[in-house]
Amino acid sequence: MRLMVLGSAAGGGFPQWNCRCPVCTLAWQGDPRVRRRTQTSLAVSADGESWALINCAPEILSQIQSLPALQPQRGRRHTPVASVLLTNADIDHVAGLLSLREGQPFALLATAAIHGGLRANPVFDVLAEGVVTRRPVGLDTAFELVEGVTAEIFSVPGKIALYLEAGEIAAHGAVDTTLEGEQTVGVELSDGVSRVLFIPGCARMTEALAARIAGADAVLFDGTVWQDDEMIRAGVGTKTGARMGHMAMSGAGGSMAAFAGLDVGRKIYVHINNTNPVLIEGSPERLAAEAAGWEIGEDGLEVVPARTTMETAS
Repeated sequence: MRLMVLGSAAGGGFPQWNCRCPVCTLAWQGDPRVRRRTQTSLAVSADGESWALINCAPEILSQIQSLPALQPQRGRRHTPVASVLLTNADIDHVAGLLSLREGQPFALLATAAIHGGLRANPVFDVLAEGVVTRRPVGLDTAFELVEGVTAEIFSVPGKIALYLEAGEIAAHGAVDTTLEGEQTVGVELSDGVSRVLFIPGCARMTEALAARIAGADAVLFDGTVWQDDEMIRAGVGTKTGARMGHMAMSGAGGSMAAFAGLDVGRKIYVHINNTNPVLIEGSPERLAAEAAGWEIGEDGLEVVPARTTMETAS
């Protein structure tokens, strides 16, 4: 099983187009300690010829341009991309679908709730019926994601997409940021030898989630913020990580503490927000995460799901 991190940043990418927080400022200044990142997505294949995408970032075209294995290989029209699986309906996970509208068949896989969010927005009708197969998949049920790779999606505490919040507030008076259901899911991948989990958004660790994670060969996990009030401290936002449906990395309730007792071969942070100081090589936060056994994901990282091997693809 081959897994390629196409993008590793949270919504907006890194640096964010309009941001001069301390971390983004380093990127705009060309500081070599920070690397630019596109929004989070993953490519998966068993044979290197037929691929599935997990989430479809707005930068999907540049991501395809950066990975020859995803580029057209033959004929006038061709793509190695056989399917796209969505973990939620957030803009940074679905907007790239609009760039895959050129009459190219592929399967679009998601829960019924996520499909419902797309169907409610007519702009996604450019993915024409009869060309793109919209296939609902259920929770906790194994299915073939791409030839040779089995997937199973599972509920993860999170929230509905930002652009759908107004409806929930009108109906319920507030947004549930630890909702468990079909709105936010993780993905378990297996080729019969290795087991890898992809969880780019998670509001809290539950006993059920910890039990599923334990023993995995690799886990790519939500690394949005280092501390809950990070965006407020940076002066670029008013929301906490918890309000956005994301665990912080640090602290007693953070993901590093939650993973401390779990037997995981590789632990890789993805979906890293532009304000997160772990993006700075050599920073105290980066060193603390690495000391806890974490890898800071970056675009182009090839994850070989063995407990001793991980490399960056050339």
